[in-house]
Amino acid sequence: MFRPVTENGTGAADRAHDSAWTIFLVFLRLGLTSFGGPIAHLGYFRDEFVVRRHWLSERSYADLIALCQFLPGPASSQAGIAIGLARGGMRGALAAWCGFTLPSAIALILFAQAASAWGMQWSPGAVHGLMLVAVAVVAQAVWGMARTLCPDRPRIAIAILAAVAVLLRPDAWGQVGVIVFGGIIGILFLRRVASAPHDALPTRVSRRFGAVSLALFFALLLALPLATRIWPLEGLAVFSAFYRAGALVFGGGHVVLPLLQAAVVPVGWITDDVFLAGYGAAQAVPGPLFTFAAFLGASLTAGPGGWRGGLLCLLAIFLPSFLLVVGVSPFWEELRRNVRMQAALAGINAAVVGLLLAALYRPVWTSAVHGPGDLALVVLGVVALIRWKLPPWLVVLGMAVLGLLASTLPRAL
Repeated sequence: MFRPVTENGTGAADRAHDSAWTIFLVFLRLGLTSFGGPIAHLGYFRDEFVVRRHWLSERSYADLIALCQFLPGPASSQAGIAIGLARGGMRGALAAWCGFTLPSAIALILFAQAASAWGMQWSPGAVHGLMLVAVAVVAQAVWGMARTLCPDRPRIAIAILAAVAVLLRPDAWGQVGVIVFGGIIGILFLRRVASAPHDALPTRVSRRFGAVSLALFFALLLALPLATRIWPLEGLAVFSAFYRAGALVFGGGHVVLPLLQAAVVPVGWITDDVFLAGYGAAQAVPGPLFTFAAFLGASLTAGPGGWRGGLLCLLAIFLPSFLLVVGVSPFWEELRRNVRMQAALAGINAAVVGLLLAALYRPVWTSAVHGPGDLALVVLGVVALIRWKLPPWLVVLGMAVLGLLASTLPRAL
């Protein structure tokens, strides 16, 4: 059913149109097994859609990541929406988002209700095992992308400089800055590689529809705060706060936390203790960190609360990303065909490799590897993924079990 991409970008993959159900099942498996945060998710996506299914080439996938890094919102979820859109149109985009997002959202809503009723905690050992497998997944992705996107000394240099810059300034502006830096260097020095062929990402929405989506994104961003003043409804105020958080955050899921905390804690919708408990739970479930909004919505003292509140906040925080991806998609291929843009993308892709390399060290490595035993498990995970070519979901399950077992033994290492 899944046919490979051809070298000229006009082959079967461009003509393929998968059913929404097929796309949903593929992303559902990712939503159930993709632990480790947004950088790890991009590694899982690469293994699934570039290596296994050949839905995208390495270069097209890197271009897509570069685009999503420019857009506000969660890069991994936006990449998933874009892939679903390319494979199955609007239904495919919705199916991809639902499959990847609902598992963690449902788990966090259930956790919110269980924590309120009985109290609930995750096993620290199992969570640590999942963090270790994230190190292995990101390492595999960085190695695979570096071989394709940094084949010469100039692009290797861009990747290294980008990694150093992000480590020195790990905020959202640092991430956006290295991508801009990569693009400028590409335009100035990488014109010779600009003519390299790439695989077109199919566009299944019209330019008019894309323009309407972009207009709706900005209209909601401006109109919702005004609407809450005219109609002081709690549900509307909650939707506005979460939409604004999803629309204004750059740099991934963790960066949204201060915006959410400022939106829900000072006004008394959530206490600090509940907020931190939900954040801890969000670290232990697969899928995008933005589903933390589902926990907050289910725990709110204002608005509908429960399942309705969780779904309301979930839709509000992801709606900006959906509108942006659909809005930009019809114009993206024309930009990619431009010679200057191709040169810029060559530099940007090298900078993305550097960004992933920096993320591999911090926070992925520093938050998970604390001793020789952890290092041994990471090496085992890398060997299982690269050498033995085991499916990521099996490696995730195995590492969680090993982490749980290790936590029950005396820490002799």
